[in-house]
Amino acid sequence: MDGISSLNSFLAVHKPQLILSGVPEHFWSTLCKKLRDQIFDSGLSFQLAMIDYEDSDKMPYDPLWTVIATKDIDRNDPSHIYLVDHAWTFKANSIKNNLRNVPGLLERMCSLMQVTGDTVEEKIEKVSEQVWKYAHTYAIGGSEFSIEERVPVWYVLDELGSGITHSDSPNFRAVPFIHVPDQMTYTLLFPVENVEEGDPVTRNFVEGHYPDPLQREAMLIPWKEYEHFQEDFTPQEPDSNYFLEGHIVETLPDLDLLRDRQRPEGKLKVFSEYQYINDYLTSPDFEIVGNENDADIIWYINHFKTFRELSRDSPNKFVNQFPFEYVITIKDLLAIVARRCSDKSTNTFNNKLETSPAWLPTTFNMKTELTKLVAYYMQRKKAGLDNHWICKPYNLARGLDTYITDNLNFLCRLPLSGPKIAQKYIENPVLFERPDVGLVKFDIRYVVLLKSVSPTEVYIYNNFFLRFSNKPFALNNLEDYEQHFTVMNYTEGASLYRLLCAQFKEAWGQQYPDYCWATVEKSIFTMFADLFTAATSKDAPCGIAKSPQSRALYAADIMLAWSEEGNEKVVQPKLLEMNWMPDCRRACEYYPAFYNDIFSVIFLDKEVDTCTKVL
Repeated sequence: MDGISSLNSFLAVHKPQLILSGVPEHFWSTLCKKLRDQIFDSGLSFQLAMIDYEDSDKMPYDPLWTVIATKDIDRNDPSHIYLVDHAWTFKANSIKNNLRNVPGLLERMCSLMQVTGDTVEEKIEKVSEQVWKYAHTYAIGGSEFSIEERVPVWYVLDELGSGITHSDSPNFRAVPFIHVPDQMTYTLLFPVENVEEGDPVTRNFVEGHYPDPLQREAMLIPWKEYEHFQEDFTPQEPDSNYFLEGHIVETLPDLDLLRDRQRPEGKLKVFSEYQYINDYLTSPDFEIVGNENDADIIWYINHFKTFRELSRDSPNKFVNQFPFEYVITIKDLLAIVARRCSDKSTNTFNNKLETSPAWLPTTFNMKTELTKLVAYYMQRKKAGLDNHWICKPYNLARGLDTYITDNLNFLCRLPLSGPKIAQKYIENPVLFERPDVGLVKFDIRYVVLLKSVSPTEVYIYNNFFLRFSNKPFALNNLEDYEQHFTVMNYTEGASLYRLLCAQFKEAWGQQYPDYCWATVEKSIFTMFADLFTAATSKDAPCGIAKSPQSRALYAADIMLAWSEEGNEKVVQPKLLEMNWMPDCRRACEYYPAFYNDIFSVIFLDKEVDTCTKVL
């Protein structure tokens, strides 16, 4: 194949990636040739050198290595783009597993990071701690890839690539690049400034514009001294623009058109996209229909946004969503809403650095509040308090792209892998004794019904659902999914321990006779009442909006933690997340009248024994 047609073929596949990564066009032809012929010629232009420090001279942030240009390099010379290999590609929750099982990896990383130790496990521990000074990240985009495939990947460059140091005014850029034909990932190294022989090669480890310069400084903590550990860490509620960012525009219903809306006579016709409603809604008060135009109730499984149009065109129909309900179903917004329940009179943060409300684990948005997280982390460290954190994407479930860590460098690197919250990991959970396993973590899923906003009416389905870890809990082995997580439905090879609500209550009475379940549940219901009061206390887009046509079902995942009130040990519910369109298969299989009861409450205004009004 001649050079032009080869380049054209290469660009047909890779041009969007090159443009997105900001690779200048004059390098494209050279890159095509080097990839085609597998030319790794960085050794002709650069030299890796270990920096020789006197023992007393090296500071914690000083680099071990540097890369020196061995010739003059013109940034406009098309030949000066280089392929750099990746020495290690990994998911953040498989580091120790990789180091134990990939032949030669531990030895190579120990050499690269200058790590020593008396035992293999000691070396693994040190490499796991140090890796965040060397790791970079990328994620694969595109709807043709599964959610699992799009989880961010981390990588460590080869020895030369890892020797390049950080500069705020770099002379090179290094960007990851996927060569589609062989599905191999490389890093492209190319100059952005002219470089003279003998100059050190530098790159910017945190590219991009950050409105808050301290955010960028915090992201550089693995490599640079940071001087703001004593800053105030109290989060402030953002303005309404933040609530709209990245969301499809929703319209609000025309409330004037809905003043005189009439409930349809006779059976209510239900059009549902959710199969379990079609299978389990058997009450004679309802009739399943196959066309939404014929329906009185429309139950979608995708987000509905056009509430104004619905109020105008079909004022007597119901829909299973509220305008701007995402303020509680997306994790960063849920934290903002929950903080409205803070006790302002006592929210002075005592010597245990506890935050308010007590039912919200201390939460920071890693995209906008990293500096506050860092300050809180360091102040906890200084006070000798536990510092384990769980970091979750805003809007993923099933534990995907979720990590538990006490490593500040990792916390500061994570914002590069996509928007996440960091939430204080519950280090003192109430545990459940599983036969033949021991004391394990568990969480509880409650089904929450929102019937009305302004006035706000909330019901809880009394039969909750339980999920258990498969291994005894301890604050170690943070990569062990079955020790620290409870969602086993989607984990290949993991056993699923089932326990019905009534069985759990009986076991609770035996395991915790001094803590009446009815009292614990009362505090849980109060928490839900507080949350929905806060969520409907502000107008859209900062709160859930009034919509007489709307009814909604959510799932709330909570854990129980030990807390102290005076000298008394108490059980404190902790809200983990609110889920939109939860999987209700278990609910239907365990309690076949599930949808009959729920629809009777929210659409027929009936009281049923299985639902409790909390607001």
